[in-house]
Amino acid sequence: MPFRIAQLFDNPGSGLPDFGEMIRQAGIDVDYVKANCTTEAEIVEAARTADGIICVATFQPLSRQVIEQLTRCRFIMSMGIGFDRLDVRAATERGILAANVPDYCQEEMSDHVMALILASTRKIITLNTLVRKGGWRQDPEPDIQRGIWPTMSRLRDQTLGIVGLGRIARILVPKAKGFGMRIIAHDPYLDAGQFTALGVEKVELDTLLSESDFITLHAPLTAATRHLLGPEQFKKMKMSAYLINTARGGLVDQVALYEALAAGRLAGAALDVTDPEPIRPDDPLLTLDNVIVTPHSAHASIPALMAVLMRPVEEMVRVFRGEWPVGLINPEAKARYSERWA
Repeated sequence: MPFRIAQLFDNPGSGLPDFGEMIRQAGIDVDYVKANCTTEAEIVEAARTADGIICVATFQPLSRQVIEQLTRCRFIMSMGIGFDRLDVRAATERGILAANVPDYCQEEMSDHVMALILASTRKIITLNTLVRKGGWRQDPEPDIQRGIWPTMSRLRDQTLGIVGLGRIARILVPKAKGFGMRIIAHDPYLDAGQFTALGVEKVELDTLLSESDFITLHAPLTAATRHLLGPEQFKKMKMSAYLINTARGGLVDQVALYEALAAGRLAGAALDVTDPEPIRPDDPLLTLDNVIVTPHSAHASIPALMAVLMRPVEEMVRVFRGEWPVGLINPEAKARYSERWA
């Protein structure tokens, strides 16, 4: 009897390949369905009898209510790094393995952070806009001399504060050090030795907020980290500091961020993620000149795209051959999985 796999998405124009045919070419007999779902009820209808589910990282309304109605599911594959909309505990309790692609765009993400830092401190967007409006003269305009140049700085000896010292952040560290930056980080789940090995100073969050010239977020979005940065945290930051967020929009209270930026309590922010996504066209953050927003694109490159498209095939083949997925999120599910599917 063939395995049944459901590919779930909420964008009919996503252009994702037919993973079913690719899995069959690897020697696994599967029935494969692609379903455009916008509600939990549609997910249940499409995946109730599926042995495996593939979904993109930004589309994971796989709540406990949904998971408890999946009668045959043994594996959920998330095409991306984040899995904040997947109820991992519920999956574990039912012996369902869950996996992501934690390593596919680490270089791109860390490059994007450095790009946002440089764009912020060197005023790349502001200067480019000014030139396109005819603002470059033989003698610089007063707006440039008095309004822009004094706000530009060098990165050497600036302090970069990293919140969450995971895979991407660890690749970011040597890149930032190459610019001569001092690196401090906060991550309550790592011991001091791991910081020392990276040459990074371990600090509490309040210390990081007060000492950093740039703060970059690399923490997962959970109930505990939602709005990790809010009104009280922004008050502790330097007025000259910049916030960089390429992780998850929900880590930041955007109303509080706007208020801090508008009041001049922060120098600027550069965001690749927002809450909600996409950012609303009338969001007040978009009215501020000291805010840069890119459309959740830090992961993008051809090599990264090829990696994230191949991983679901590789992982499904592993699972249905009786192997553990390499990107397993919930290893504690192994015992229950073995009981159900041995």
